[in-house]
Amino acid sequence: MGRGRAKAKQTKVARDLKYNSQEMDLDRLAKELHGDAPKSENHDDEDPFAEGNYIPRA
Repeated sequence: MGRGRAKAKQTKVARDLKYNSQEMDLDRLAKELHGDAPKSENHDDEDPFAEGNYIPRA
C-alpha cells in the first residue's frame, strides 16, 4: 500500500528518459569510453585528513 504515487513517478521518469531525446555530446562520450578523457586532479590536498595532510592538535 502507498506505492501508487511513487510507482507513477518512476514510470513517468522512465518514459521521459526512453522517449524524450536528450542532448548528448557524442564526441565527449566517445573520448570517455576510449579513455581519452582528461584525468581528474587528485583532491587529497583539499582533505585535511588525507594521508600526509595530518594537522596536529595544538
